[in-house]
Amino acid sequence: MSGHSKWAQIKHKKAHVDAKRGKIFSKIVKEITVSARLGGGDPLGNPRLRTAIEKAKEVNMPHDNIKRAVMKGTGELPGVSYEENLYEAYGPGGVAILLEILTDNRNRTSSEIRSILTKNGGNLGETGCVSWIFEKKGYILVEKAKVDEDTLMSVALEAGAEDMRGDPKEDNYEIITSPEEMIKVKMSLETAGIPVSLAEATMLPKNYVLLDEKSAEQMMRLEEALEEHEDVQNVYTNFDVPDEIIVKVGR
Repeated sequence: MSGHSKWAQIKHKKAHVDAKRGKIFSKIVKEITVSARLGGGDPLGNPRLRTAIEKAKEVNMPHDNIKRAVMKGTGELPGVSYEENLYEAYGPGGVAILLEILTDNRNRTSSEIRSILTKNGGNLGETGCVSWIFEKKGYILVEKAKVDEDTLMSVALEAGAEDMRGDPKEDNYEIITSPEEMIKVKMSLETAGIPVSLAEATMLPKNYVLLDEKSAEQMMRLEEALEEHEDVQNVYTNFDVPDEIIVKVGR
């Protein structure tokens, strides 16, 4: 997990900046709508919807926006029908890229994603070429300065976490859960007075590709370009970023 927690935290802070400009709201609305359509409008019985609503609250999305998105998903309000797709690709240095897509026009989206990849040193791959590298997990970050390791481990494992990691070079503890248990573990930590920096359902890579400075900068530009696309819900990669590059990006 070298470098992962630091990079995840930088991206999380960027998401909050984007949210202030309204850029992330439409993506969360799409996810809420699709989640409600597939699993019903009750978040208690729909883990995916519950996770999406938690994410909406994190970026201070108004309650009315959340409610309307749910109602569009359940059919109580008219709305656009989105199709889910998973794109697999390669980036600079052989980095694996997994894209979760929600679109109302698959041909348009495919063409635009292919263009972004090509312009930034990447290319689309065949189905199954990189998906095997990733595992669906819940991922939680807690700052080391906010809690001692033994206390955090005790609360996290008791709540159902699968693993906890604390790289000496990192400022955060990483807690890994099943996707279904992520919110429960997060709530247990907060109930115990342990502040959570980041909690999300994500795709964690089983292995990483260490890039040199040039390839790392190129890969980060590609990742940002993909994340800017309105139909891209999530971008998952397996590249490790040199510390000096992370410092530049984090400023």
